[in-house]
Amino acid sequence: MAATAKKFGRVPAAVARLATSPELLNGFLKLNAIFEATTLPALDREVLVMTVAARNGCHLCVAMHTAALQRMSAAPELVAALRAQSALPAPRLEALRRFVLTVLDTTGDVPPPELAAFTDAGYTPRNALEVVLGIGTYTLSTFANRLTAAPLDEAFAEHEWHATAV
Repeated sequence: MAATAKKFGRVPAAVARLATSPELLNGFLKLNAIFEATTLPALDREVLVMTVAARNGCHLCVAMHTAALQRMSAAPELVAALRAQSALPAPRLEALRRFVLTVLDTTGDVPPPELAAFTDAGYTPRNALEVVLGIGTYTLSTFANRLTAAPLDEAFAEHEWHATAV
């Protein structure tokens, strides 16, 4: 909690709710630190997180990571497409988004042509496993945030998002 408060200048409400299970909060923070140390570039990691967050309907995660993408100066068209769960304007990132969705939809039993599309976009077999790590990390987060009905902090209100029926 102290490290989170130091990073954000406060303890976000979602973190406080997750802290009712110190094991869950610790697990998420450790997994997130490991995911942040992968070979996937920062923008690619955010694309993965936003894809998982939007698919899982986590309004809080989408808002928080919209802010993160803006801090990274991500193209507004990219952010809008991620929030709308639509095709991304950058082919490499679209290959990543599609791969993330395929891993989720197939529970990891990715058909060879789908894996080839991912690696043909410039990703490696190592990146494919890092995608699994990211999916696991942010599935934990999105599920826990939804389970606890984590509220949107005022700091992210301008990025409010609501899931749409797909």
